[in-house]
Amino acid sequence: MSTPDAFVHTSQPSRVIFGSGRLSELPAELDRLQLSRVIVICTPPQQATGNAVADLCGHRAHSVYPHATMHVPRSVAAAACEYVNTHEIDGAVVVGGGSSVGLGKALALETGLPILAIPTTYAGSEMTPIWGITDHGDKTTGRDVKVLPRTVIYDPDLTLTLPASLSVSSGLNALAHAAEALYAPDGSPIIEMMAGEAARALTKALPAVATNPTDKAARAELLYGAWLSGACLGATSMSLHHKLCHIIGGTFDLPHSEVHAIVLPHVLSYNLDGAPRARDILSRAVGADDPAALIYSLSQQIGSSTSLQDLGMSGGNIELVVSKATANPYSNPRPVTAESIRSIVSGAFFGTPPKRNP
Repeated sequence: MSTPDAFVHTSQPSRVIFGSGRLSELPAELDRLQLSRVIVICTPPQQATGNAVADLCGHRAHSVYPHATMHVPRSVAAAACEYVNTHEIDGAVVVGGGSSVGLGKALALETGLPILAIPTTYAGSEMTPIWGITDHGDKTTGRDVKVLPRTVIYDPDLTLTLPASLSVSSGLNALAHAAEALYAPDGSPIIEMMAGEAARALTKALPAVATNPTDKAARAELLYGAWLSGACLGATSMSLHHKLCHIIGGTFDLPHSEVHAIVLPHVLSYNLDGAPRARDILSRAVGADDPAALIYSLSQQIGSSTSLQDLGMSGGNIELVVSKATANPYSNPRPVTAESIRSIVSGAFFGTPPKRNP
């Protein structure tokens, strides 16, 4: 791989503890961060996990807060901020996926509360300074280093009970972070190495986890790839894929990882023709000349949904997505036009094989 003449690379300030059984180090990590009155944030279905984590925290845990919600509605964030201020909480342990991490970040953004993250999915949000809040169907995102978790504990054992279907969509969501980092305007040789390794690990582990969700080695490989992908997401500017997924997920309240998994091959089919270096790196990482076709085929083979229609989106909303996606300029390796967006979203809506449009 050739090295560009000049680049800028910013490493995010984060501490990662990775490995089977490493959750046991949580109490010591809270002491290192000097946190003694924390809430454990999770979604309602994960309250049992939240309770177990709170028990592990011991006297350091004030309470479990099982109110994290997909896309972080502003009202949910406001209620959490009020709770934190009322009970004089000094830190948050966020357990779960993007919803839990997202609520923790909203708290950090508004209150400066330090966060410790324990991912149980492959979303990658825990490795980024990116926050997002949804208000009346519109999702606002931004970057602020103060929302970045102080410590992330990656324990593959916590992912063993994640359903195979969600594991697959979450893993493909992670792959989207790595893929778009490869054609980001603020990329670097470091990001290229991380993104390529992430794509290799994810495409290797996904079929194994889909076949045997209790395969510990595959789970560790998938979590490793998700970590690298999240770091890529945190260090670069995302492009058309993430813009579309934020619009589709936030506007129609559709599940985050599933939307990413469905849209990814269609965006890559369009964008990689304008990003030959990214295509070359991704092709070598996944072992296929056409990465978009491989990812679509992989989704079919491992049982991931390939159609936005299956998630409940209406075909009448395609034009609304086109309108929102073309309303504000953003970096992308190929021109963002109404025609190209319509083609991409239509393909994702009907679940047809991705088409290359040079």
